[in-house]
Amino acid sequence: MKLSDKAVLNAKAKEKQYRLSDGRGLYLIVFPNSTKAWRTDYTFDGRRNTLSLGVYPETGLKLARDKNMEVRRQVAEGIDPSRARKQSRSLLEQGTFDSVAATYFAKPIRGCSARTAEMNFDRVKKNVLPWLGAAQVNTIKPQDVILVLRRIEARGAYEVARRMLQSIGQVMRFAVQNGLAEYDPTRDLKGVLAGAQTTHFAAITEPYKVGHLLRAIDAFKGTYVVMCALKLAPLVFVRPGELRTMRWVDVDLKAAEWRYTVSKTKTEHLVPLAKQALSILQDIRPLTGKGEYVFPGARDLRRPMSEAAINAALQRIGYDTKTEITGHGFRAMARTLIHEELGIRPEVIEHQLAHRVPDALGSAYNRTKFIKDRVAMMQLWADYLDKLKAGAEVVSISGRAA
Repeated sequence: MKLSDKAVLNAKAKEKQYRLSDGRGLYLIVFPNSTKAWRTDYTFDGRRNTLSLGVYPETGLKLARDKNMEVRRQVAEGIDPSRARKQSRSLLEQGTFDSVAATYFAKPIRGCSARTAEMNFDRVKKNVLPWLGAAQVNTIKPQDVILVLRRIEARGAYEVARRMLQSIGQVMRFAVQNGLAEYDPTRDLKGVLAGAQTTHFAAITEPYKVGHLLRAIDAFKGTYVVMCALKLAPLVFVRPGELRTMRWVDVDLKAAEWRYTVSKTKTEHLVPLAKQALSILQDIRPLTGKGEYVFPGARDLRRPMSEAAINAALQRIGYDTKTEITGHGFRAMARTLIHEELGIRPEVIEHQLAHRVPDALGSAYNRTKFIKDRVAMMQLWADYLDKLKAGAEVVSISGRAA
């Protein structure tokens, strides 16, 4: 039987150490001093080995599983995980930016799939390493980082510059944590990209165009998993990364709600599920319900579908994701039309979008605030979308025909 977050949290120390198994070689050791440590057993070249995967709660259940899956992947590819770890430490000890970056992006990162980490490192290789790669991390100054960013901005790649500033900071903080550098030079660069052009995700906010989009989605001929994700996207209007990593354990079909941790703010969030959203989830459950993810990847069911899947599907049904609609654009669509056409108060919508909305008591966000209004709003929104899809003339709260 697999462990649960609650079981790990509630595991109490005893006179002797004991272990709780999660399967696939992964287990938690609970020591008499209350320390909880993750271990995994694996066999390589006929020898049984044990590898440490971190200490709880710094390494939670999901991260421990991710690390364990990486161990299994290495064994399957003929790599000894213990030897690979030693080589990684040796690489890290070189102290150059490229060696530290390679080590950082090779390790399991909370909330980041191996594929995403690989893509992020590819961007760093292209945009940063030619200029910073050979530098010792303890010699990199803010001005060195600025010069790299200015080169990127010079070609108009403002979003790439923003991402590289973030990635350089991640690598440098990793270097600091491992005693290879004294400080992160990006911490003093707030506002350095102030001249960058602000880009907005393409979105459709005209009611009749939304109707055309919904009909095109219904006609999508791709895989069933992507089709269901595409149909659910406008109904829940969460961030694309949150939709594609939706887990069955977080979905309560009886209560008609989905609870998860917001990727951007790390706060708990609640999404009331309209009848239409429940119907989609009930349809796909026989196919993916035995796995972790509602929308698993086509090549590996143990991972969520590709971060590019929704945009690729939109392109496949004829939409330009640069100028018309993106997976993220469903949020702007909902924010605009729910307020303008359905007359819902902005603060209710903002809470459902999981945005921070300070109130008189100073609380920035409460996952259950306005919950009755939000439940009603989500059903009203789903019904409104159905009418738009049917091509019916919809009269807004203000009396304008939609």
